[in-house]
Amino acid sequence: MLRRRWLLADQLGPHFLDDPAQPVLLVEIQELFRRRPMHRQKAHLILSAVRHRAAELGDRALLLRTDTFREALAQVAEPVEVSHPHSWAALRFARTVPGLTVLPARGFITSQADFAAWADRTRRGPLRMADHYRHVRRQHIVLTGPVNAAGQTRHPGAQGRAEPPPPIVEDDIDAQVRRDLDVWAADGVRFVGRDGPRQHPATHAEAQARLEHFLTHRLPEYGRYADVMSADDPLFAHSALSSSFNLGLLHPEPAVRAAEQAWRAGTAPRTAVEPFIRGLLGWREFLWQLYWYFEPRFRGADWLAATEPIPDWFADLDADAVEARCLADVLAAVRDRAWTHQTPRLLVLGNYALQRGWRPAEVADWFERCFVDGTDWVMNATVIGMSQYADLSRVDTRPYAVDGTDIDEISDYCGGCRYVPERALGDLACPYTGGFESFLHRNRERLVTDPRLAAELARRDEPEHREAVVAQEEKRGSTAP
Repeated sequence: MLRRRWLLADQLGPHFLDDPAQPVLLVEIQELFRRRPMHRQKAHLILSAVRHRAAELGDRALLLRTDTFREALAQVAEPVEVSHPHSWAALRFARTVPGLTVLPARGFITSQADFAAWADRTRRGPLRMADHYRHVRRQHIVLTGPVNAAGQTRHPGAQGRAEPPPPIVEDDIDAQVRRDLDVWAADGVRFVGRDGPRQHPATHAEAQARLEHFLTHRLPEYGRYADVMSADDPLFAHSALSSSFNLGLLHPEPAVRAAEQAWRAGTAPRTAVEPFIRGLLGWREFLWQLYWYFEPRFRGADWLAATEPIPDWFADLDADAVEARCLADVLAAVRDRAWTHQTPRLLVLGNYALQRGWRPAEVADWFERCFVDGTDWVMNATVIGMSQYADLSRVDTRPYAVDGTDIDEISDYCGGCRYVPERALGDLACPYTGGFESFLHRNRERLVTDPRLAAELARRDEPEHREAVVAQEEKRGSTAP
């Protein structure tokens, strides 16, 4: 007899079930949205995805709305099983439920056992994504072998902005979700950000359509434009499918194989296909495995001096209070869409927090709550580690800190900004350039061993200049730039 499979809200794709007849349990807990303010559009996407999955499964699905998960499980008479949850908190809970069977993890290409074996074998130094990526590529035979060389000229030339993805069409389920969230808000559940039409897939079919569109229209330009930031086009060459992978609507392996096939067929160059595959097979797998390999010891480290709280204007997504054009635009994107691609997250949002010494755990929590794709296992490593450099260098070898000139090189923001990216002092000083220098000086003892940052320190180390910049940035404090 098939056990009833409990599908968590990030396990909603077809690959989380083994049998077309398998009965399913889905659970909604309002209290999860009440505990801390979540972006309104993220709350909408989660509820919409759960309810759409229940509608797809029909009579096979039991959708319960209860105060706690334990209460929901107590209402199910038959045996229940669940795929390995995607957070330590959920896994600890699952292990306390009598009779609940916890299955191996799904939705990833590599296993925890394989990663642990690789990591234990290579622990003579820090674990690095590039090393694991090469290992997994060899193991799964990705981007190797013959290529259709005759077709390599068929991919389009540089187009910049590609055809927009197919729009999301809301339905009656979305309308009911919006009404329910309005009632919750009136009842005291606090949300951040603005409501708006759903912009991200809530079903496997929607996500698959978006993926196929990306592979045809945007993948060929991904290598050229993945790092570009623009006020005119927040998407550029990106798929914006991170929430679909993190909700479990898509499995990464078919996406990797489809991108690889585009390279083999000559419809996309390797310079575009490789970074896309590296994002899924490299970074996504590596961050997931690090979470389980190091947690719960990952959080709590403080490699750099970072003790300041997040200011209210940032926490509340008050983009209108900000004059710096890049930060205002990216913060508005979070407020209005609950999404930006990785470069503005790191270079604009995370970089600003790092320069000001905001508490890494608070920054990670903010990202998790405010982005539609925010999850504990992703934000631990990318924010605590890569962005805020608070993980004892487990993820990256140096802090992800840059000044305004670096932002100017890969964006169109600085041309319309009141600040000058080359200036670190004065009324026109770019808050990123002054902030970068202040960051270097505050953390000089810990950063001087990094040859790249040591060179930056030496170049900017005139005592009078250093003291003036630090004083300026301390005066700026937590006010919006």
